[in-house]
Amino acid sequence: MVGERTDSSTAAERPATLHSLRGEIRVWTRDLLIAIGLALVIIVFLYQPVKVEGTSMAPLLSDQERIFINKFVYRFEPIQRGDVVVFWYPLDHSKSFIKRVVGLPGEKLEIRQGTVYVDGKIVPEPYVPAQYEDLSDFEPKVVPPDSYFVMGDHRISSNDSRVFGPVPIQYIYGRAVFAYWPVDHFGSLSTTDADTK
Repeated sequence: MVGERTDSSTAAERPATLHSLRGEIRVWTRDLLIAIGLALVIIVFLYQPVKVEGTSMAPLLSDQERIFINKFVYRFEPIQRGDVVVFWYPLDHSKSFIKRVVGLPGEKLEIRQGTVYVDGKIVPEPYVPAQYEDLSDFEPKVVPPDSYFVMGDHRISSNDSRVFGPVPIQYIYGRAVFAYWPVDHFGSLSTTDADTK
């Protein structure tokens, strides 16, 4: 008799357990889909993955490195010196470039033997290793309103504002924030401590 009661109670528990398991799977599936949806919205509307091509931002960024850029940051805060920005190439809007902001609107910028001066004062650049310095001069120029003077950290192999001039603000569409590939470069992209990468 005791055995019969146990069998009937076990048989009754199975459908209840199965129903509970199905309910739990439904909840997990719903939560997973919501999380994936939110991640897609964040990636599509706030962050964008990009692939770096070339070595003009070495040692911070290497050729073929994958990074995320924040596309909305400049709606809420101003572009600052030291920011690594992605912009439409002024001479061909089908191409994107990534460089570091060196000069801000209205500033007088010049380069003497590789040292950058803004309004007559030296700009410290710990992110440019000695072996990447370009010791040439660049005559004084005032950065136009709503434009930025940008340069690559690998100065001797960078096509930048020294060649194509300051970049208008409307061409700048994001700031580099995070490297995700290769894994040994995984992490945040500081605006000034490039030499730590």
